[in-house]
Amino acid sequence: MCGIIGIVATVDSKVAQLIYDGLTVLQHRGQDAAGIVTCDGDNLYQRKANGLVKDVFHQRHMDRLQGHMGIGHVRYPTAGSSSGAEAQPFYTNSPYGISLAHNGNLTNAPELRKTLMDDLRHLNTSSDSEVLLNILANEIHKEHKLMIEKSVYLDTNAIFNAISRVNDQCKGSYAVVAMISGYGLVGFRDQFGIRPLCLGRRVEEDGREEWMIASESVTMISLGFEHIKDISPGEAVFVAAGGQMFSQQCAQDPLYRPCIFEQVYFARPDSIIDGISVHASRLEMGRKLANRIAKEYTGEEIDVVIPVPDSGRIAAMELANEAKIPFREGFVKNRYVGRTFIMSGQDIRQDSVRKKLNPIPLEFNGKTVLLVDDSIVRGNTSRKIVQMARDAGAKNVLFASAAPPVIYPNVYGIDMPAKGEYIAHGKSTEEICESIGADWLIYQTLEDLIESCSSGSLGLTQFDASCFDGNYVTGDIDDEYLLALEKERNDGAKIRRHMDDEILEIHNEE
Repeated sequence: MCGIIGIVATVDSKVAQLIYDGLTVLQHRGQDAAGIVTCDGDNLYQRKANGLVKDVFHQRHMDRLQGHMGIGHVRYPTAGSSSGAEAQPFYTNSPYGISLAHNGNLTNAPELRKTLMDDLRHLNTSSDSEVLLNILANEIHKEHKLMIEKSVYLDTNAIFNAISRVNDQCKGSYAVVAMISGYGLVGFRDQFGIRPLCLGRRVEEDGREEWMIASESVTMISLGFEHIKDISPGEAVFVAAGGQMFSQQCAQDPLYRPCIFEQVYFARPDSIIDGISVHASRLEMGRKLANRIAKEYTGEEIDVVIPVPDSGRIAAMELANEAKIPFREGFVKNRYVGRTFIMSGQDIRQDSVRKKLNPIPLEFNGKTVLLVDDSIVRGNTSRKIVQMARDAGAKNVLFASAAPPVIYPNVYGIDMPAKGEYIAHGKSTEEICESIGADWLIYQTLEDLIESCSSGSLGLTQFDASCFDGNYVTGDIDDEYLLALEKERNDGAKIRRHMDDEILEIHNEE
């Protein structure tokens, strides 16, 4: 999962600060690396490196990022390594000079990579985003040659034609912002709209328009832009350097199947994604859980509902309200430790949980507590939190997950590829409850989760829920693919790549 942003400001503006501010709003989507590329006509300026946004960009970097249009990226690694070379945006100089930032995962990247190598395209990294960049560059180059034959400039139809052929070749999930030097900004989305992308506009006092394309609507609201729309599955938007906006459907048979895990965990609650208020959907998850608990729980009276901060808070709050049970904050969160779910390696995640949360004994001592979290994936966090509650004096510890059991690998850009690492893999609810050390455990049903997310303005009732039901909407995932993915991205493989990256960095320093 990553965060992307692209802005075309007025021609006399400097866009770098806007993009920087937007990336800080999207920081929850990736903490591994950050990057910005800007353009002042034909010249490109770039800064990218590993680290948080605030650590990657200093004043000297911002001063060099000239121009009124640009793109930015925050990275959460799901493919490739964690070395600085994998930081985005990526760039290729032919044709025109194209830079690209991508959120998602191409499921046919190996075949595309081979095709590019056969076409003598050189790839510097193992990232599927660089593959996507070169596929786009190839197709724009074909349009460029046609334009030369006609003695005309590259136009919007040519750009949309190129993106249509990208969609014909690329499978999987992709939300993209790309910048064509001297021409403008492009945003496009895969034919299922798995990863989010939205469009915003800000009108200056003199009537000139500025445009933004970003992963979440909250980015636009925070920067004073109006959230115009969600870019549709298969749709492409082109904003010319002068501020004119064009859009066109560029995919055959598009279907709306956004990732439901955005609503569960990844997106900020103040975002609206594909017409769905993330806050409202999480409230409904809490109400659904409360109704299930009222029917199924027969143990001692629950004294208090305590959320696992932060993404479990909204569901917990509404669960407590619906069930007429006191709601209390029982954990103090260290704001300077990143999101443990998106950290690479189990040892790092477990260590970070201990540093991240501290219980308030007063809220636990002698009580039957119901802990509420957004989901349970590997179970490391849940196990630690249950033990913290017991150590703080809880008499009974119950646990509720606002999402169903995660059983299947996610192949569309979320770091859940190795099913053997899921605590729910091959276990009953009772066995999972015992494994995390709780006295009672309840999961949301998939039906209730889907209903919780189905009240948006676009009327969506079908989602990519593949990590819960194993139904891969792109239709190209088989057991062989899943086995290869698990070997490449399990925790052991990540640790080995991390060690290789550290050795390479030491070698380069020497």
